[in-house]
Amino acid sequence: MSVVNLEEKFGRLPEYWQPRVIAELNDYQFKIARVKGEFVWHDHADTDEAFFVLEGTLRIDLPDGAVEIGPGELYVVPRGVKHRPVAEEEVKLMLVEPRGVVNTGDERGDLTAESDVWI
Repeated sequence: MSVVNLEEKFGRLPEYWQPRVIAELNDYQFKIARVKGEFVWHDHADTDEAFFVLEGTLRIDLPDGAVEIGPGELYVVPRGVKHRPVAEEEVKLMLVEPRGVVNTGDERGDLTAESDVWI
């Protein structure tokens, strides 16, 4: 494993809402993504999901309201909680979650990304 340059990795991302793995720690993956617009409502029945915003502002809609995350802030969505990420403008973020997690949970559709793809 070598040093990971986030700027270089973000420059190689294919499109919005397509997270890519940049590192692993035990069974957990560090993924980066560029996001813009509304994602789908979904949950992850078996795992929490950590969102760490690097640039921009991300809103995560939750059943009881919403949380807004800015640069340098981290939020963990607990397992089983329905949520929908929303970015009015482009956001660069890092996700931390177990290997094999599907970005849309069981809600398959156009925004479902292939899992475990490295960049």
